[in-house]
Amino acid sequence: MPGFKKKGSQTVVFEKAPVITSWASIVGPKEGEGPWGQEFDSVLGDYMFGEDSWEKAEKKMLREAVKLSLDKRNLQVDDAEIILAGDLLNQTVSSNYAARELARPFLGLYGACSTMAEALLVGSMLIDGNFFSRLVSATCSHHYAASRQYRFPTEQGTQPTPSTQWTATAAGAVVLEWAGVGPRITAGTIGKVIDMGQSDAADMGSAMAPAAADTLKTHLNDLERLPDYYDLIVTGDLARVGMAIAEQLFIRDGLLPKPNYSDCGVLLYDEKQDVDAGGCGCGCSAAMLCGPLLKKMQKGEINKMLLVATGALMSPTMAFQGESIPGIAHAIAIEN
Repeated sequence: MPGFKKKGSQTVVFEKAPVITSWASIVGPKEGEGPWGQEFDSVLGDYMFGEDSWEKAEKKMLREAVKLSLDKRNLQVDDAEIILAGDLLNQTVSSNYAARELARPFLGLYGACSTMAEALLVGSMLIDGNFFSRLVSATCSHHYAASRQYRFPTEQGTQPTPSTQWTATAAGAVVLEWAGVGPRITAGTIGKVIDMGQSDAADMGSAMAPAAADTLKTHLNDLERLPDYYDLIVTGDLARVGMAIAEQLFIRDGLLPKPNYSDCGVLLYDEKQDVDAGGCGCGCSAAMLCGPLLKKMQKGEINKMLLVATGALMSPTMAFQGESIPGIAHAIAIEN
């Protein structure tokens, strides 16, 4: 029967759950100074990474994260049948140019900061559908490249607001295979675009929180699960402002018992670091997933985790035209 893997309104359950056999993370200096600095595979000494622009450094981060994730499995780049990747820059150039150098079949994706979950969701469907047996899902972001595109040039010294988020300089890559040893992706919920009329580009957390709550509620309803089914539910990346709103929406939606909940934008940095409300960017949830979170699953400290990656689908062009900021969230269930 067509569609039998679809449960409820927006969730898919994988018949042969794809295995996360390897993962890798590369982060910038500020991320390395945070509470999880020792959990990442590589911490850059500076933001240029040996390149002559921030954008080229971001591309290199993604390329090297993909190569490292495969190398940790004793695999070559040619062993990846397809690469799924995305980033924040116009026309997803970091991913496109990294794919040019990796020279593998490539699907470029864009879901703003939700792209890592989107890449894992699409990749899992490709494997469960028997189209591919091994692929890489990856994302990246760079603080200064994103600031130049979405906000103001760093050199301008614009004063941020308390709700402003710090775009993470980070890249994460996951090797997905049809068989092997590692945590499995058992289900995924495709989010809807939700817009509550928030138009402040300096407050993305408020714009994304309703989408996170909607996707989480839908995921649990579709699979008839309670929030405490998961050892950890982690959004990414609402930061402190959006996380507080999401928690209120969880209460409104009756998500009881209360989930063991956190947010990648809050976790990535120490409160003493000057990151305003917290982290954001495609690399934020990717680095947390491909650094400390999957390591905790590997050690058995977490056995069931739900990653609800969020994205603010904003555009400077549309913001200048007075448009509000649509939000989206995709959920991925990862289980030992």
